[in-house]
Amino acid sequence: MDVLDALQSELAASTDRLLATVAGLSDSDLAAPSRLPGWTRGHLVTHVARNADSLVNLTEWARTGVETPQYASVESRDAAIAAGAARPVKQQLADLEESAARLAAAFRGLPPQAWSAMVGGMRPPPHPAWYLLVRRLRETEFHHVDLGAGYDCSAWPDAFVRRELHDTMVCWPRELSPVSEIVVEEVKDDHKHRQVWRGLGSGPVVQGDARTLLAWLSGRSAGAGLRVMREGATGNEPAAGPLPAPPPWLTMTAAPGLPATPPEDYP
Repeated sequence: MDVLDALQSELAASTDRLLATVAGLSDSDLAAPSRLPGWTRGHLVTHVARNADSLVNLTEWARTGVETPQYASVESRDAAIAAGAARPVKQQLADLEESAARLAAAFRGLPPQAWSAMVGGMRPPPHPAWYLLVRRLRETEFHHVDLGAGYDCSAWPDAFVRRELHDTMVCWPRELSPVSEIVVEEVKDDHKHRQVWRGLGSGPVVQGDARTLLAWLSGRSAGAGLRVMREGATGNEPAAGPLPAPPPWLTMTAAPGLPATPPEDYP
């Protein structure tokens, strides 16, 4: 299975999980607040459905070479979310399912060369069309957690965590950084491995597993279980103070410098 097939398979499974959660909600559940300030679950589900349609626009751009904006405007995007938020769950579920199916069909219909075409979202930088798969997975997985309906960060697939943490670190806002290093701990084949992201700014070192780090950095957990150390510390030294607030979460359009085709070892 090549990278494009693997990402599409991953997206299909992620979509199915989200649809199953929404199918289990009642109308009153959908009208309740989500974990995103100011949005009900209905706002969130409508947003994910309209995001699928917006990415169909970008697949059309990739397929035809004719620039097609993701959304007509920020105002039209927000208006569509507000207009759909109060619908009953039956309508919301159908919309979510149908919009996801339209996007999946658009992905399947892209000819091989179109995956390398450059497209642009609402924010820079532009990126090759294959990264639309990554962007859609980001929407389905993060917003599934944001529903606050039983799906949490512990359910994120390992491949999603590895990829999103990598892209988060590549896009690190050094001018806003409260830490100097992020140390990622992993256990592979019963052995501990460490990946260190240095030169992030000034402040302490934050260390932990990839899942907990991603949840904290994306604002979806308080970071329980992460360790704070002074820069240059070695061994089991005392904590260097409380865990700082992460930098403002940047809703990335794309990691910079992406290749025209997805590398086989893409995180």
